[in-house]
Amino acid sequence: MREMIGKWLVAHRDDLVRWRRELHRHPELARAEFRTTAFVEDHFKKAGLNPVRFPGGTGLYCDLGPPDARGKRLTLRADMDALPMQELNDADYTSDVPGVAHMCGHDAHTAILLGTGLALASLPSLPRGVRLLFQPAEEVMPGGALDVIASGVMSGVSRIFALHCDPRLEVGKVGVRTGAITSAADLIEIVFSSSGGHTSRPHLTSDLIYAMGTVITSLPGLLGRRVDPRSSTVMAWGAAKSGDAANAIPRVGVLRGTVRTGDHATWALLEPLVREIVASTMAPTGVDYEIKYRRGVPPVINDPESTAIFRAAVTDGDPTAITETEQSGGGEDFSWYLEHVPGAMGRLGVWSGEGPQRDLHQPTFDIDERALEVGVRVFTSLVLQEDLDNQALYRLG
Repeated sequence: MREMIGKWLVAHRDDLVRWRRELHRHPELARAEFRTTAFVEDHFKKAGLNPVRFPGGTGLYCDLGPPDARGKRLTLRADMDALPMQELNDADYTSDVPGVAHMCGHDAHTAILLGTGLALASLPSLPRGVRLLFQPAEEVMPGGALDVIASGVMSGVSRIFALHCDPRLEVGKVGVRTGAITSAADLIEIVFSSSGGHTSRPHLTSDLIYAMGTVITSLPGLLGRRVDPRSSTVMAWGAAKSGDAANAIPRVGVLRGTVRTGDHATWALLEPLVREIVASTMAPTGVDYEIKYRRGVPPVINDPESTAIFRAAVTDGDPTAITETEQSGGGEDFSWYLEHVPGAMGRLGVWSGEGPQRDLHQPTFDIDERALEVGVRVFTSLVLQEDLDNQALYRLG
């Protein structure tokens, strides 16, 4: 069957590129991925498959092959949405939508999983049941994965796997890691208010700017001393806004930032700890404040058995393709699936090996499209492995 997959890839290599470029040219934001969903749906229906849209009308899943003896299916996931960002590349497939672009590689993820489904559908049979999951709204917190889970699609799933583009890795390489591979990511907004006043008489008012500055420096520092440093917890501000005049103490100010951690247990402690630190810091200032704390996503934690299965799939066609990867401070809502079933996420090398490494979420991000074929090979190898669970236990020793 692997030879048949190889022949399919030779015959459809150009199609993978064409699909990715079509998706790239027509990006859609979270929960508005109607065109993208229809694109995948149409290709699957033409191949005789039966894709099912999620209740919101965007995203879909498609089952192939027989479920295993327990009625379970191995699941492969791709995300579909784009970012609210203007692309600055100059290519014939550059985004046609002003202010919207696939600067995180979701067009590649979707094309890879589409190719995987069509390649598997071309085989006479499959050794196990497969569920292909095309998820909307990954780029918004707490993520479209929660909508997918609420639809009941995780019922009948045994394990789940995903790939994410990584411009730090050269094309042909796939990064794996046991344990946390991403971090939890929460959003903080603090709105400050006071009566304001003249800068010549700060003693007659509550100095809002001074209070903001105290929180700006104290919260990251104190938080770093209240949690275990091995948890890779980091707090950073992204926005601080208040006032206009140099000689006027303003009445309103806003701080916005993120708190991230690589430890699931620490993630549960962060909100009450942030509130406690801000309360003690603000008490002497006399400035009123309101904290809006929005929990995002937990860290993606690859379990040992699923990671061993992933390693085997990567090395199946090329023993040199595997590489270790670091934990990222970024968040990924794939983590929500791992609250229900075991699984693993890998990092797909998309750097050409020459020139700059164009980072994710930047207006010049792009990929070496040879990575598309690598992604299909990894996903199809996951499906075609025999006796997955026993293999994983054997590899774990």
